[in-house]
Amino acid sequence: MADAFEAQRDRLRAVAYRALGSHADAEDVVQEAWMRLARQDAATIGNLAGWLTTVVGRISLDLLRSRRAHPVIAYEQEFANLVVTAHDDPAPDELVALADSVGLALLVVLDSLSPSERLAFVLHDMFAVPFQEIGRILGKSADATKMLASRARRKVQATDHTTGPGREHREAVQAFGAAARSGDFEALLRVLDPNVKLTVDTPDGPVVTLGATTVAAGARMFSGKVARQRPVLLNGIPGHMSWSPDGTPLSVIAFTVSEGRITGIHIVVDPARLASIDLPTPD
Repeated sequence: MADAFEAQRDRLRAVAYRALGSHADAEDVVQEAWMRLARQDAATIGNLAGWLTTVVGRISLDLLRSRRAHPVIAYEQEFANLVVTAHDDPAPDELVALADSVGLALLVVLDSLSPSERLAFVLHDMFAVPFQEIGRILGKSADATKMLASRARRKVQATDHTTGPGREHREAVQAFGAAARSGDFEALLRVLDPNVKLTVDTPDGPVVTLGATTVAAGARMFSGKVARQRPVLLNGIPGHMSWSPDGTPLSVIAFTVSEGRITGIHIVVDPARLASIDLPTPD
């Protein structure tokens, strides 16, 4: 049984990571699946791969629903594989690195879906799990599950288009940076979606703030601490990086943009996490 599980481990870890967006959570889910398997009578399992996928899916769904119920401890958007480059035309080798890196934009978009939409999309579109099996995980019919996946697919396609490095995204990011530097509260409100979500990775863990008014007030206060800012590409997506007066990296900022407004901001200020990323210099 242990050998059979190990043969499935990499696939299960990939499913859990795409569902949750966190390597640590994915490892925990896979370990929990193994513990449940160890307590199960092997003779009752006809299709081990399907059984394990169902277990991983259900555990992941519970975690996603818990995050929605407790947004302050919402999932940690991992930057371990983040590729940060100066906002210039990338060289060919940089383009390869960007293509091979984890799709930060996709993870941000997936986080905007409901737990059921996210799991249906991930399992079907990324891992080709039949709708009937996904429906058993979600407690829904195959037709209802197909509708969930279709709705999620439309959202991903629409948002993924706006999160790419297109003119609309660049203009929104530039407008946010200019308004934050000048402390223009009204300009910040104009570029932020009313329901914008701000996630800040701090040394004590992620902190989530919701709403344009609160986010704009925080951005205006934060601008006074920044000595230097520079546009950067984060996995190919326009963002910002800032440094403190002594040249120490202060933050890396990623944005999600939809219909010309910023709907999500993710900021890394944790020094340990910043130190783990290959960052450009201020000049």
